[in-house]
Amino acid sequence: MYWIYSGRYRKAETKRAACSGRYHTLGPALFSFVPRLVGKRTAVTVQGLDWKRKKWGRAAVLRLGERAAVWCPDTTMVVSRTLRSYFQEQYRAETRYIANGALLRERRPANKILEWGLRPEGYVLFLGRFSPEKNCHLLIDAYESLETEVQLVLAGGGNRRDAYYHEILGHASNRVRLLEYVSGDAFDELLTNAMLFVLPSDLEGLSLALLEAMGAGLCVLASDIPENRELVEGAGFLFRPGDQADLQRMLRVLMANQDLREKAGEAARQRIQEQYLWPKIAQEIEQTYLEMMGWPGAAPVRALQEGRPAGAIVIPMPPDSTSRVA
Repeated sequence: MYWIYSGRYRKAETKRAACSGRYHTLGPALFSFVPRLVGKRTAVTVQGLDWKRKKWGRAAVLRLGERAAVWCPDTTMVVSRTLRSYFQEQYRAETRYIANGALLRERRPANKILEWGLRPEGYVLFLGRFSPEKNCHLLIDAYESLETEVQLVLAGGGNRRDAYYHEILGHASNRVRLLEYVSGDAFDELLTNAMLFVLPSDLEGLSLALLEAMGAGLCVLASDIPENRELVEGAGFLFRPGDQADLQRMLRVLMANQDLREKAGEAARQRIQEQYLWPKIAQEIEQTYLEMMGWPGAAPVRALQEGRPAGAIVIPMPPDSTSRVA
């Protein structure tokens, strides 16, 4: 949780509450009622259904946090249409859909990745925590069965006390490169020089890593779960969740077809430019706060366009492919 203050209305609002508390995720949402006890307004942003994560074992406190997220704050924001539908169906609650965002990135010259033993467009990339719901093991197992000179890179690290983290470390080799958290220029370089981005997770809210990859113009391959589907649809590829054979087949198809990857990358970048750029997302968040505070001049947030965006590129699949194309 952190406090938000806008100086824009300082003089006009001296007698009104000028602060609000913002809580992220379901656990902290349990405390979103506290500032309201002293007249402050609060907002909760739901990034995903955390109680479904394997590491929490469907913890009851997170289920309670889910209820608190819609009952306690003045405003509840969700990062995907899938989450908005969930809260409508489960609690008959109206939430404000404001997606996560991304930046458009251009390819960076290869320097740091060469030190890591990688070459431009010579590796498949995964970005994220090494945790069970991300299905890193599924990606590694699918990849290791392929005969290819293309490397697999997993970057993000995990909890060093976690058995799953050490299980993933056991696969490190010249073919499977494991990196800890990467940031700054090194992150941009690693991301923009990848051949293909893969997200095999079985649980997401709206993946920042997937957004970043699409903003970099990468071809993306993701598990066919609702949260991934709404982002990738018309701009990338999906495989059946948890299906190692289907993931392996799609890896083989995409690694062998540069033209297909390039068309998908163009579509992905276009999707981000049309719907998910951070400046647009930030304006929607700001407008939501203004409305919540009841400050003058706050107009309703412009609704995001529903359905397939205009000008989406339709990507044909090879004749022998039977997987669903996003």
